[in-house]
Amino acid sequence: MTAPDRAVGDLLRELAPQVLGVLVRRHGQFDHCEDAVQEALLAAAQQWPAEGLPGNPRGWLLTVATRRLTDEWRSESARRRRETEQAIADPEFGTEPLAPAPDDVEPATDDSLTLLLMCCHPALSAPSQLALTLRAVGGLTTAEVAAACLVPEATMAQRISRAKKTVKGAAGGFALPAGEARLERLPVVLHVLYLIFNEGYTATSGDDLQRPELAAEAIRLTRAVARALPEDGEVTGLLALMLLTEARAAARTDAAGRLVPLAEQDRTLWDGALIAEGVELISRALATSPLGPYQLQAAIAAVHAEAKSDADTDWAQIAILYGLLDGMAPNPMVTLNRAVAVAQVDGPQAGLALLAPLDADERVARHHRLAAVRAHLLEMAGDVAAAREQFREAARRTTSLPERDYLEKRAAALA
Repeated sequence: MTAPDRAVGDLLRELAPQVLGVLVRRHGQFDHCEDAVQEALLAAAQQWPAEGLPGNPRGWLLTVATRRLTDEWRSESARRRRETEQAIADPEFGTEPLAPAPDDVEPATDDSLTLLLMCCHPALSAPSQLALTLRAVGGLTTAEVAAACLVPEATMAQRISRAKKTVKGAAGGFALPAGEARLERLPVVLHVLYLIFNEGYTATSGDDLQRPELAAEAIRLTRAVARALPEDGEVTGLLALMLLTEARAAARTDAAGRLVPLAEQDRTLWDGALIAEGVELISRALATSPLGPYQLQAAIAAVHAEAKSDADTDWAQIAILYGLLDGMAPNPMVTLNRAVAVAQVDGPQAGLALLAPLDADERVARHHRLAAVRAHLLEMAGDVAAAREQFREAARRTTSLPERDYLEKRAAALA
């Protein structure tokens, strides 16, 4: 792919949810709007690299997508045409023409937040909310969403289709919630963005440790939420967490793509600008907002980011912060991370004691990270044979090839 093609692709990825958000907000017919946007994106991908960018790319896409909708509706029955004309004539939807000229469209506002709120409808399960958001807002193909969620493509296609039908038939449908209903969806929106970023930062399967495009999209969308809600401490905390974590991305793999653990990373490769922005954001949030889980995670990331080396890490502070987080938002993954920090402060046996109850937690009992953390702490404790077996078990459980290679090498080093 040439540089112009990549630039066009990046621009289309950014504009797609904005255009879809406008159309869904106007017309409410998600499936039809999504199809129209996909046709507009295809036309742009074919024309723009050869002919150059239009003066108003967003307006161009909106015009083409709206015309596609108009053509579709004109091919339907007279009843459908009358309903469409009535809906468009409704003052609530504004009075702009169906097919405006590229320079005659509404102001270029980012409708990503609008679309996020629509996709995080309370009638949907968490997996469906995530899938629909990745598809509609993240701009991923159904195959890419399936890979991110570790399900077959056909299964994901059915899940997304059912999600659209569920929202269409639910109260409010694909309409932007107002007032308190809008705020009630915010925690779900943040959780979905958190999951998207995590999948981008550490892919759950495949040949690559990271999926940079997913992490970048999560950060972009979280920035959009932060612009809309600049005083919300948890929104700011989540953005800070992403930036501070993403700052380490370049140091997480070597030239061959092999995983490099935090303790061994070349910290000169960490992104100083992202760290500075993240530290500023979390410092402001902690000083002005009620404490929340995302702020605590960002504070932990900031402690790591500000350490000159692994030996300089303030593990005592990190252990305290994880203790607060475990009390505020109990989660087996939080407990795993807390066990590592506690082991650094109070010794490996203290960390292993925190892990013991997780063997009965079905959410994590068969997860590779439980075996990997236990292996690390057993190695710290000097139990080489047990550590080797746990590293092997962790390698068997993971579906990420870079993680599997790393864990197998750790086991081999203890042989």
